[in-house]
Amino acid sequence: MSTTFHNRSAEAYDQGMGRWSQRLAAPFIAFAGLADGERIIDVGCGTGSLTFALPQAANVAQVAAIDYSENFVEVARSKNSDPRITIERADACALPFADASFDRAVSLLVLQFIPDSERAVAEMCRVVRPGGTVAAAVWDTSGGMTVQQMFWDAAVAVDPTLATARGEFYIRPMTQPNEMETLWTQLGLNDVKESKLAIQVEYECFDAYWAPLCAGHSTLGKVVIGLSENLRNRLKQALREAYEGSQPDGSRSFTAVALACRGVVPPTIKQL
Repeated sequence: MSTTFHNRSAEAYDQGMGRWSQRLAAPFIAFAGLADGERIIDVGCGTGSLTFALPQAANVAQVAAIDYSENFVEVARSKNSDPRITIERADACALPFADASFDRAVSLLVLQFIPDSERAVAEMCRVVRPGGTVAAAVWDTSGGMTVQQMFWDAAVAVDPTLATARGEFYIRPMTQPNEMETLWTQLGLNDVKESKLAIQVEYECFDAYWAPLCAGHSTLGKVVIGLSENLRNRLKQALREAYEGSQPDGSRSFTAVALACRGVVPPTIKQL
């Protein structure tokens, strides 16, 4: 499996996006559904934001978490003390589990980084029993992520050559409204529903927003560390002005919206 995810370090991820994926986990679980005794597969577990929230939401029988990044797997394993949870490195497009092994497959903020995301969803359907649920969520990058839009507007103003990268960022797999719903339907899932989930992301000050970007993690961080020192300083100033909004520096809260989709696996799943 290839991936477009820029994984600089697990620590940088937790400092930046990781804490917001933890906050998104609860509303996503409520949308995806969960019941006592279920066997769950978490596809693209990262450092465990969703993985560890699942047993807190219901008395599940099993959580099998997989991720393509070895350092994420190592960090998630180091956090785990629940014998019901197993965490291993695996390919989302070739899951190492038999057909109908799970009651539910879930994936949080991962599909947009998998070029063959259709294959990954098909694999999730394969390993879930008929009548089980397949659910996923991705950030609504083109319409619901204020902090990311703020970044790209400032970045392109400072360096117009980044316009192409901005366009590619906004059209990543599964991030357009109804895109997941269409795929779920094409795969033959029943009771398909796509919805939006919103959380608030907060920063204590501008430096709390800027520091994870300077760590170079994620797509935005990769852009920052790829700039010359002069352009990086100009981008920092432009972002500071956008963040502060002519007000004193301090805490800010931004809305972050995710697109979520779920569906029920039929007796016979379609093949791509």
